[in-house]
Amino acid sequence: MEGEAGNFRVRLNKKPKYIDESKCTGCTVCVEYCPVKYPDQYNQEISLNKAVHIYFPQAIPLVAYIDESCLYLKEKKCRICEGVCKNNAINLNQTPEKLEVKVGAIILSPGLEPYDPGLREEYRYGEFENVVTSMDYERLLCSTGPYQGEILRASDRKHPHKVAWIQCVGSRQVIPGGNSYCSAVCCTYAQKQVILTKDHDALAQCTIFHNDIRSYGKDFERFYERTEKLPGVRFIRSYTSIVKENPETKNVTVRYSTTGDGVKEEEFDMVVLSVGLNPPAGVQGMAEKFGIELGPHHFCKVNTVNPMETSRPGIFVSGAFQGPTDIPESVFSASGAGSQCGELLSFRRGNLARERIYPPERDVSGEEPRIGVFVCHCGANIGRIVNVPSTVEYALTLPNVVYAQEQLFSCATNSAKEITDMTKEKGLNRVVVAACSPRTLEPLFRDTLREAGINQYYFEMANIREHNSWVHAKEKEEATQKAKDIIRMSVARACHLEPLQEFDLPVNKTALVVGGGIAGMNCALSIANQRHEVHLVEKDTDLGGMARKLHYTLEGLDVQDYLRDLKRKVYQHPLVHVHTGATIMEATGYIGNFTTRVKSERGLTEIKHGAAVIAIGADVYTPAEYLYGEDDRVMTHLELEEQIARGDEGLVNSGSLVMIQCVGCRNEDRNYCSRICCSESIKNALKLKEINPRMDIYILFRDMRTYGFKEDYYREAAGKEVRFIRYEPDDKPQVEAGESDEGQPVLKVTVTDPVLGNKLEIDADRIALAAAVIPSAATREVAELFKVTLSPDGFFKEAHVKLRPVEFGTDGVYLCGMAHYPKLMAETINQAYGAAGRVLTLLSRDTVVASGSVCRVDERKCMGCGACVSVCTYGAIEFSETRQGKKAVVNPVLCKGDGLCNAKCPTGAISLKHFTDKELLSEIDAVVPEEEILRQIDAAV
Repeated sequence: MEGEAGNFRVRLNKKPKYIDESKCTGCTVCVEYCPVKYPDQYNQEISLNKAVHIYFPQAIPLVAYIDESCLYLKEKKCRICEGVCKNNAINLNQTPEKLEVKVGAIILSPGLEPYDPGLREEYRYGEFENVVTSMDYERLLCSTGPYQGEILRASDRKHPHKVAWIQCVGSRQVIPGGNSYCSAVCCTYAQKQVILTKDHDALAQCTIFHNDIRSYGKDFERFYERTEKLPGVRFIRSYTSIVKENPETKNVTVRYSTTGDGVKEEEFDMVVLSVGLNPPAGVQGMAEKFGIELGPHHFCKVNTVNPMETSRPGIFVSGAFQGPTDIPESVFSASGAGSQCGELLSFRRGNLARERIYPPERDVSGEEPRIGVFVCHCGANIGRIVNVPSTVEYALTLPNVVYAQEQLFSCATNSAKEITDMTKEKGLNRVVVAACSPRTLEPLFRDTLREAGINQYYFEMANIREHNSWVHAKEKEEATQKAKDIIRMSVARACHLEPLQEFDLPVNKTALVVGGGIAGMNCALSIANQRHEVHLVEKDTDLGGMARKLHYTLEGLDVQDYLRDLKRKVYQHPLVHVHTGATIMEATGYIGNFTTRVKSERGLTEIKHGAAVIAIGADVYTPAEYLYGEDDRVMTHLELEEQIARGDEGLVNSGSLVMIQCVGCRNEDRNYCSRICCSESIKNALKLKEINPRMDIYILFRDMRTYGFKEDYYREAAGKEVRFIRYEPDDKPQVEAGESDEGQPVLKVTVTDPVLGNKLEIDADRIALAAAVIPSAATREVAELFKVTLSPDGFFKEAHVKLRPVEFGTDGVYLCGMAHYPKLMAETINQAYGAAGRVLTLLSRDTVVASGSVCRVDERKCMGCGACVSVCTYGAIEFSETRQGKKAVVNPVLCKGDGLCNAKCPTGAISLKHFTDKELLSEIDAVVPEEEILRQIDAAV
């Protein structure tokens, strides 16, 4: 790679696949005939694969390739694959291809490598047959895995019933062959594997050996509680060792310590090593090629205030190359890196875009319905519960069904193409896909109809996963029957579907950002730097949000200095219009065309914009416990930081300080982890130790959740004699005012030490409470204004936690920062740029497409009562004077098709296209035939 930002030249060496991708259909006939078998790397070498194969079932592109184990490539023998390939796609004469590409920006997303426990003898991996890694176990759980989703032991191919997970394998270890950092994801994926194990075998006994459970992500605490309450599941806080293997049964014995019963040994059928995350393979070579610096752990070194920036301008980073991270953070950092590329290359926007062209739409409205049914296994999600082959056979018996088949993953590239191809080949004019929720995949399947030249509204989706297999996992026969019932209903409805037309709406190129904290300002600047006007609305009289109360980060950043620079950029940017002291009076409109009325220091302003970003931040819980508000020596961590920053003599000269974690959260009232508190406590403890090394600092915690690289600071604090004492939620610390042995006024803190098993009494000069982060007081009001939803914890709810983590279900409205969920500053900046990236995908268009599924009014039936107007959330219905009097009229642009109006209409004057009475009643008739209803009535009479 050579060049500079805006003008890079990259030379690529493309390995041969020995298959012509343009000819390969992914039929896998070549795989069937290939004689070479060797351990399958994708399945963790548990099963065998062929020299020619498709890497995994949902690979993109879904074509085969030939690897170096091929007999012809090694010894010039065989060539069977050439003879059996009907498409002449095999080309064993391919050679490496050298390419040169010119680009303006580069994003590095090389991912990560799982830790190899074989490097450490004590894990016995590779020595004891039934010791596996979490990656091995992941493949065992998967329907495309080595045993088609069955969990089998390597030693005897039997189902294990007693399984142990050992956490922190390769993580949180300052020893040769280990990593000092926390890998951030292991606690949660272990819980996921436990839940799936219990789904496979309800009587399975599952044990997780851990140090801390770090369920810090959104909804993760609830997930942890769900796992913990499952029968037969134990969480044991203990360091462990694997000591022996039973030579007859091949069971594995684990030795662990307990607080009450000393050291124990216990035998398990299988032990799963929850391996941590390493930097990607070959990272040093990559760093040299791209001229970037690596951090101390050999992940990418990033800018503290812009985690997507590398040390070289024009090269950005996303995902786990920033450091160990979960899927949602990876997704929005990817979107954020894209936004940064957009800032750099905004002058090129639109020059390379090509419009997708669909075949002409065939008019089938006069034809008899010819329905095709495609039933998805969804890996094991459906196929393990529902008898899919039987369901397909049943579908073929239904009226108007002329074709039916099963698919492993209907959403896979080849399966989607198969739906298109079969629609053409069989002359289908209606398609039913029995799979998962239409919420995520209906647009994809509708697109397959458009590719086949059929109106997309002739598509119907039968949800046999969320509505069936997921809720009837223990009732397989009944679930299969219910799947047939749901498909029968969908087929009946499909017969009455009508073609609808979508329409284009113009896009206003301006954005509105609500909230002027770090998230809102970074998001606004990124959008403005890409040549779009932005209105930044802040309720306070100054920008900055909660960051105004922060002074430093764990990494040593001067927050106030950064904040001043950020505010200066915002105020000086010609395309950013700041409205402080602002209140939103009204928000109306739809994607691409919103109107928001704002009352601010400027007066009343009407802002027209195409997109809105919600970044209103969060608040801090005001404690009602531990003498807070009664004794000024008890403070929150924000107040502690303020006192440290101004050098409060009473604080810095104190002899002892006690910090109490989880105040106001992880309880019945707030069943979530506030995520940032453990790091904040460590940060303040280290700062105080720097100022006054003799100060005694105690941190009373439930789990120390210093995930990722923050683990190093946790270790540093322990090394500086910050004392950590764990407490249980049913035995919380007690605080009361008292006197020391010398007669000085102190705060008496009583806590049970789980190691000693005794009550400890600590004399504290000051107490700092890690108060929960709670939703902003304005959250519910803003949610109502912009028609967006909230999570059970009161934070804003994203459209999809992994697929769309910065978007709402309401089109054109986006989300970032602590309004989404508590997060540290670097994570907030990541998400702010991520939201900007998604906003730009909208604002870069001239038009957006509006749904054809909207309401219509039959004026002959309308009596002008106004019931529909009162229930329409979107203001899509108004009255119009006609010859027959006042009648309701629907604005299709504003209508979201929620159907409240036609449910409320007393005369049935309003109907919802694509959900007409005929369509819905046909489903009811299909599930309970009319003659059955009449028979039951007669019997009752």
